[in-house]
Amino acid sequence: MSEQGYFTEGNSAEVVISRNAEAKDARLAEVMAVITRHLHAAVKEIEPSQDEWMQAIRFLTATGHKSDDWRQEFILLSDVLGVSMLVDAINNRKPSGASESTVLGPFHVDGAPELPMGANICLDGKGEPMQVQGRILSTDGQPIAGAVIDVWQTNDDGFYDVQQKGIQPDFNLRGVFRTGADGRYHFWGAKPRFYPIPDDGPVGQLLVALGRHPYWPAHLHYIVKADGFAPLVTHIFDPDDDYIQSDAVFGVKESLMAKFHHVTDTDRIAAAGQPGPFYDVTHDFVLAPVG
Repeated sequence: MSEQGYFTEGNSAEVVISRNAEAKDARLAEVMAVITRHLHAAVKEIEPSQDEWMQAIRFLTATGHKSDDWRQEFILLSDVLGVSMLVDAINNRKPSGASESTVLGPFHVDGAPELPMGANICLDGKGEPMQVQGRILSTDGQPIAGAVIDVWQTNDDGFYDVQQKGIQPDFNLRGVFRTGADGRYHFWGAKPRFYPIPDDGPVGQLLVALGRHPYWPAHLHYIVKADGFAPLVTHIFDPDDDYIQSDAVFGVKESLMAKFHHVTDTDRIAAAGQPGPFYDVTHDFVLAPVG
């Protein structure tokens, strides 16, 4: 018999935890103890019926069935519950002044071409032209030379190139750039659009039941790396997007909003070499030193 006594409603969590006393992995035992305490406390607070508990089991079973090599429904569940962003925040605590991180997302592609600074990553010419520029800085305000910037984004229909094979060119709206001595970067793309997370599975059904939408606001993805600095995985967001205050996966951070200015002045249009109006986006990134 357990030192905690027989299993009762009152001592349920401690009895279960005591059975794990011989665990070979101390961290696993610690994690399971915390999860057990919180799970039992939640069940005691909710007091689910047997039918309600079976609904929960069926939901988790359906979530597993929906997952495969291309689709991870449990990650999606973690996203919409805010857990993915919480884990990211805990693992990417930054010193004061450093840029905040966000989750990588499922559509990063290795091997995007390195392009000359100022190149246009929009290979099919579709969408509203957008100039993106800024600086890569250290926390003491100094420009970082040789920083590698990996960028990618959706087209104006809300799709990444890998979602539209044969429709978009390979590596459309993707590129890698390297800063010079001034730490500056600039490139051309197309104004991105909001898009839904996959909502044709159990997680999508949960969102509907909760009265929530599945949309991410418009954004650009960045991975920024430089010798001597911690890598930064982040986004910039359009603060005027319809879903900026209610994104489905809690990825928006105030510090990562960058105004998408619509340029209609004819002199600026001519100076930029554009045939018509374009969007101008400026955002600096500050990298934290390693250690």
